[in-house]
Amino acid sequence: MSAEQAIARLSADLAPLWDALYQRFSSGRAVQRVRVGPLTAAQQVAVADLLGLARLPGEYATVHLATIDSALREIAGCDTRTALEYRTGPIPDRSAQRAAAMEERNLLWEWLTNHDVVCAQPALAAWAAAMRRNGLIAGSVTRTKTELDRALRVLRELPGTGVQLPVFAANVLGDPHALDDGSRLHTIVVRALTVLYDAQPPADAVGLRRLWARAGISDDELSSTVLAAGLPTIGGDAAVGPILRTCAGSGLAAVLSLQQLRTVSRVPEAAETVWVVENPSILATALVRFGSHCPPMVCISGWPSSAAAVLLELLSNAGATLRYHGDFDGEGLRIAANIVSRFGALPWRMTSDDYLSAVGTEGPRAGRVTPVPWDAELSDHISRSGIALPQERVVDRLLADIAP
Repeated sequence: MSAEQAIARLSADLAPLWDALYQRFSSGRAVQRVRVGPLTAAQQVAVADLLGLARLPGEYATVHLATIDSALREIAGCDTRTALEYRTGPIPDRSAQRAAAMEERNLLWEWLTNHDVVCAQPALAAWAAAMRRNGLIAGSVTRTKTELDRALRVLRELPGTGVQLPVFAANVLGDPHALDDGSRLHTIVVRALTVLYDAQPPADAVGLRRLWARAGISDDELSSTVLAAGLPTIGGDAAVGPILRTCAGSGLAAVLSLQQLRTVSRVPEAAETVWVVENPSILATALVRFGSHCPPMVCISGWPSSAAAVLLELLSNAGATLRYHGDFDGEGLRIAANIVSRFGALPWRMTSDDYLSAVGTEGPRAGRVTPVPWDAELSDHISRSGIALPQERVVDRLLADIAP
């Protein structure tokens, strides 16, 4: 009779002993003894018979592995682990499985933390940390990574160019319903936007629409505008071209709506460098100083609107180098990181030296400051001083750089 047949003929009342052994062996730890119970009278008899005990072991019994090994070698010629595998198949190592699962989870969160979208806009690191605290979606690393990857694809394309949310979702994800309100992906992206904009989570549908509009997702072609000066060639024969040429020749700023910019399919020729600023006062000062000789400038007026996103995208696609300067404060740094990441702009006078050489001992508070990828020490300097440096304080330096 084979060992496997001998094991199969053992009493079914030994089931509690086999179960206890299986749990201990699959733990991945060394096994010297097992505790079995509660045992019925019949099960106590079966254990006593197997081990050759002179008396019943009682309702609960602690059995040494060496004793079981000795009994099974006499009965089947094999040790306890081999006998157990005849009954159950290979015994897993739960400890190793847990370690492998932990490593898989750690690799997922490391991937998210170091993703280029998060690194390009370090304010999103707080969102990545929140995603980790929330844990896996349905306990699955694969499912979680798939959903986070979709969210990162969305964030990479924001601010949008003023299209409706279903159109944006179809363009980016191939599914117009991927960002429907109530979907898991919608919730993840909205959470990222509230972190990026340092905003409260939307309390209702109106607040949600405002948040998406801030991210350039809107179909309002008229209220979304951007300021520009010194751009006489953009738009060619489209409606935008004559507006810009007239304003540039007169030393005036042009107010371009999303509706107007949508008439421009491409920019046949763009200036080599376009200077992009956060605040309208900088553009106004440049026009006063340079008039009709004002170099190419764009003012995004805070977080870029849909119109600003379209204009910057047109200029970048035409080969213009975008140079960006904004306020040295928490929101200003987040806006700058967004412009650099989304449109490939180059930071302009946005270093630690620029800040330290101009900041005083008094000024507006800097707010919540997050790192930027082009200067690892900048956020630390601003956080330590707690003082913001508005663009207006360095306007002369900026205009000296761009003087024609």
